[in-house]
Amino acid sequence: MKKRILAYGRLNEDQLAQLAEEFEVQTFNDLASADDPDFRTALREAHGLIGASLAIPPALLDEAPRLEAIATISVGYDNYPVDDLTQRGILLCNTPDVLTETTADTGFLLIMAAARRAIELAEWVKRGDWQASVGPEHFGSDVHGKTLGMIGFGRIGAAIARRGALGFGMRVLYSNASPKPELEKELGAERRELEALLAESDFVCVTVPLTAETEHLIGECEFALMKPSAIFVNISRGKVVHEAALINALELGRIRAAGLDVFEQEPLSPESPLPTMANVVALPHIGSATHETRTAMAQRAVDNLILALKGEPPISLVNEAARSTS
Repeated sequence: MKKRILAYGRLNEDQLAQLAEEFEVQTFNDLASADDPDFRTALREAHGLIGASLAIPPALLDEAPRLEAIATISVGYDNYPVDDLTQRGILLCNTPDVLTETTADTGFLLIMAAARRAIELAEWVKRGDWQASVGPEHFGSDVHGKTLGMIGFGRIGAAIARRGALGFGMRVLYSNASPKPELEKELGAERRELEALLAESDFVCVTVPLTAETEHLIGECEFALMKPSAIFVNISRGKVVHEAALINALELGRIRAAGLDVFEQEPLSPESPLPTMANVVALPHIGSATHETRTAMAQRAVDNLILALKGEPPISLVNEAARSTS
């Protein structure tokens, strides 16, 4: 008898067919919550889950006695109770590597757009307000030759820094749990404590994962350390930044501008002032959102799940310790 999979992510027909060759597949299109009654009923017989952006609370695992593996179509896994999964021997697989360059493109897009005021001035043209040559009141900031401070220097952080150092001649600083001698050699990057990085950088870009240690890592004290001319970019997770403190820093001119792809609440609340602030570039969490990359991410998740349910090592496994308890 085939093992059963619940698919609630964006898989194409070929990917669903690949899964159906090995398993019984039940799809849930546009699943908004794990509280969906049909999903919870199906969960009782499920051996595997595949999808993204669905929060799985620990209590829900009690309703999934047969669950062996979850394949998330994402790099981040803060929606999943990793410790609980590991204790139960449930493998959690993710999709690093395949989205690194695309997400780095988005990060550098935010740097450029915020620095050169691209969205603000494009809207100015659309409104028909361009009646004469631009003056100093419309000028932006140079990117080339400036100092880029990376908070987090993993795959995506390094890819953004590579664009800055090799493409724009930027000086790169990084704040990271461990030294990165290879990147220091390649990019001339210099390691700094967080406070020093904030004080020295013209652009501050956050790429750390969301954990208990990084939640609200950047708040009022950190914005106060930044240059008034600094531009802040976040493509990690919204909760890494204290959003009220960011809004306050922008409104008071403590920093010049921000480029944001992630927010504490997504989609953004209609009450949020961020989308209407002239010195903010706000995107709807599109870091990896290209046809090519999302297809590759989904394929990595499919491959991970097939391997995991066959008892073979997945390509990308978050909780290696679960293999010894499964």
